[in-house]
Amino acid sequence: MSEDELQIRERAWVGDAVLCLFARRWVLAQDGKMDGERVIRLTSNKFLSALGNPTKVEAQIGAVFEQEGLSAAFQHIETALLPLFLKQEKNRRTLK
Repeated sequence: MSEDELQIRERAWVGDAVLCLFARRWVLAQDGKMDGERVIRLTSNKFLSALGNPTKVEAQIGAVFEQEGLSAAFQHIETALLPLFLKQEKNRRTLK
């Protein structure tokens, strides 16, 4: 594994944790209760693959966190990921 690949994986490891924290806090704020299935949908590789390579998406979150902190990483998630997630959730409800 190259140094670049290792750095991407390490940032993705951190980015995954930041995304999970964001998802849990966001679901609690939106729904007023815990909803593990919704958290899983927001953090899954299936969802992230709609935005690109899941590892690279998580690595970008990790990079923002490392360079600018948690608030900036959360803002990045709200801007870059949340609109597509909300669209998918709306479509999911429509199909039920």
